[in-house]
Amino acid sequence: MNINQDLLASVKGFLDEEEGRCLYEIGLEAGRLGPCLEIGSYCGKSTLYLAAACYKTNSILFSIDHHQGSEEQQPGEEYFDPDLYDPQTDGVDTFKEFKATIKRGGFEDTVVPIVSRSEVAARLWATPLSLVFIDGGHSMQAACTDYDAWAGHILPGGFLLIHDIFNDPSQGGQAPHHIYTLALDSGLFQKVKMVKTLGVLQRLEKEWRIT
Repeated sequence: MNINQDLLASVKGFLDEEEGRCLYEIGLEAGRLGPCLEIGSYCGKSTLYLAAACYKTNSILFSIDHHQGSEEQQPGEEYFDPDLYDPQTDGVDTFKEFKATIKRGGFEDTVVPIVSRSEVAARLWATPLSLVFIDGGHSMQAACTDYDAWAGHILPGGFLLIHDIFNDPSQGGQAPHHIYTLALDSGLFQKVKMVKTLGVLQRLEKEWRIT
């Protein structure tokens, strides 16, 4: 895996190392089918793993984030980081850190940053995707919007990955678990594996129908 371990350790983020390695391994398989896409890049930790896989397979990673922080990362909330607060905009801004991460990793020609809400970026999206990694806002509305906007763009044989899945509500929010269940119940995805809180699903050879 062509990522500097000191760089990985220095990047802010909430991704477990084992989950990151899973992203890389699935990214290697997916990258041979087509471009990959992540929703919720934050400061770029997950991006490094996926970008490394895309680089090795000569693929591309689209990375979508409005870079204003999710609900729980705002001032006064549990995951607020004062280092990411921008007094000029009076809000959270993670894009500067994200760009620095990609540059330090040497992935500027592999990662395509899209600074936008995911549903806006999806409006006229026409490129089939080999992998979609959902790790954006964890409210029920945000998670369902990400799933509805992007799951239908995954190629047959491609992968849907969802982070922060907790079966026990006392351990974490249930929005990621909800969309994971939606995907399985749709009959369009099959379970590949679960690595800690990272769920890996594979798109079946069935026609996508909007319900």
